[in-house]
Amino acid sequence: MRISVVIPARNEEAYIQSCLRAILNQTLQPSELIVVDNGSTDRTATIASALGAKLVSCPTPGVAAARQAGLEVATGDWVATTDADSRPTPGWLEALQARMEGSVALYGPLRMFGLPWWQEELTEVGYGTFLKLMGLLRRPNLAAANMAFGREVALEVGGYPALEAGEDVALGLRLRRKGRVRYVREALVLTSSRRVKGGWSKFFGQQIRNISGNSGGYFAGGGERES
Repeated sequence: MRISVVIPARNEEAYIQSCLRAILNQTLQPSELIVVDNGSTDRTATIASALGAKLVSCPTPGVAAARQAGLEVATGDWVATTDADSRPTPGWLEALQARMEGSVALYGPLRMFGLPWWQEELTEVGYGTFLKLMGLLRRPNLAAANMAFGREVALEVGGYPALEAGEDVALGLRLRRKGRVRYVREALVLTSSRRVKGGWSKFFGQQIRNISGNSGGYFAGGGERES
């Protein structure tokens, strides 16, 4: 099973190196590592190239366009995705691969880093509880920081919709109509706490908007995705 890892990035020089090193340290190496540069003006592209990533340029602004560009150039049987400010734990790809047979898509837990230790633990527990709830509601919440899917079936359903945010969850719901979507508890990804730099109330408010379908607000002012 060939796996392509796709990471969209815009002005991520502060994070991209640690993200790519986390991929390079996987117990199961991907067949290709793709970084989609979404109009960066810093050293993101230079760092990605230096670490051996396949660099793809996506001039169309927005994370949905960048993810779609990565999907379209990927050559693996499966595409695994994470974010530039995230760090998959060493057994991430191996855990995902073990559940690919009979599935169309997979997703796993997230834990924030850069917080007091007890808050980091709470983020993992809280997010896990949220995922269980969404699963019971038959609306699996696939976050692009930690998801994988069959490339051909993703292309068949049209890939990522052109949304300002929530494109990953929308793709997950499309894939669910095509077959089994499974949660992989062992496939842990650590993700940056910058998502809560505006406060927990703002963060949770954005998650509620995502669930309700009102996903605007990620790129107000043209900046990078923050949550």
